[in-house]
Amino acid sequence: MTEDYIRLGLRLGRHVDGLVDSYYGPPELKQEVDAEPLREPRLLVADAGTLLDSTDGWLRHQVVGLETVARKLAGEEIPYADEVERCYGVRPRRVDEAAFATAHRELDDLLPGDGSLAERYQVWREGDPLPPERLEPALEALAAELRRRTADTFGLPDGEVGELDFVTGEPWAAYNYYLGDLRSRVAVNTDVDMNAGYIAHLMGHELYPGHHTEHVWKEQIFVKGEGRLEESILMIGAPQSLIAEGIAELGYEILLDDLDDFSAETLALLGIEYDAELGRAVRAARQPLSAAFGNAALLVHEDGASAKEAREYLMRWGLVSEKRAQHNLEFINHPVWGSYVTTYADGYRVCADWVDGDPARFRRLLTEQLSPADLV
Repeated sequence: MTEDYIRLGLRLGRHVDGLVDSYYGPPELKQEVDAEPLREPRLLVADAGTLLDSTDGWLRHQVVGLETVARKLAGEEIPYADEVERCYGVRPRRVDEAAFATAHRELDDLLPGDGSLAERYQVWREGDPLPPERLEPALEALAAELRRRTADTFGLPDGEVGELDFVTGEPWAAYNYYLGDLRSRVAVNTDVDMNAGYIAHLMGHELYPGHHTEHVWKEQIFVKGEGRLEESILMIGAPQSLIAEGIAELGYEILLDDLDDFSAETLALLGIEYDAELGRAVRAARQPLSAAFGNAALLVHEDGASAKEAREYLMRWGLVSEKRAQHNLEFINHPVWGSYVTTYADGYRVCADWVDGDPARFRRLLTEQLSPADLV
């Protein structure tokens, strides 16, 4: 049954680049799938249906998500909210724009400088970027201190390694490539402007106590410790992705008393200044704006909004630049990735509500197979 689940994931991954986020299981299974003829989506739907008849719990939720991906590939029209709920275990919901308006008023009072609110917010978020020669040592220092604190608070398996690799020419700021054997390579795109207020969050999300920390614990416990190979394949389009993004977005809040003080203190050792007081206030005020991304996806997929309308919505309510809004829109309109946009805000909300500030509960997210259905 577990090997059939892995085959299903690998076969779907041959149709959609990036759907398999990571695979570090038996190499012969991947070799077998890679050598066979491309399996038609309608047959993958049937394969998933057979698996559903024989699975329960965490694995069944995973298979429901993969069956949904297969049905979409086979040409079935699935309403957007249904697709998101089946893939990620949480039905998307709109956030009232009144919450965005409140955030705008608070940010307008906080952000210094001239110009529109959006312009001042974008300066705070992306202005004064660190040059590569300062960015690399700053990221290394932040990652090292976050690792030390993560080990003290949640523990880390012996032998784990999270490495930074600096790249260019990618559409994202950073990406965690989990390699197996307790190792991650976090590629950091130096083309993207990164300032002192952003990079601690980035390292917390990708490494400690975020994606890398979750992956190493689950490999250590389930794959190495119990021989449960279902954890050796990390799938987009399944509930484990929503939990993973929730962990990555929540983790530094549980680990640190104050992210902004931590950033200022750590970076000061490198001669980099950061206004922790302003950062703390802006970060708190802007929190509702993360939901604008999900609202825009619902506008496109449920209300039939045009690309122009969705782009203007993101710029108005999310305060993003036209370039970033266009990038977000491309993500929203992707036939598979469009449903993923909800995992960041919904993953954070579901995990934060369940953890309720308790480090022991957060450690359970890192070390247990929990689906959104277990948390809601």
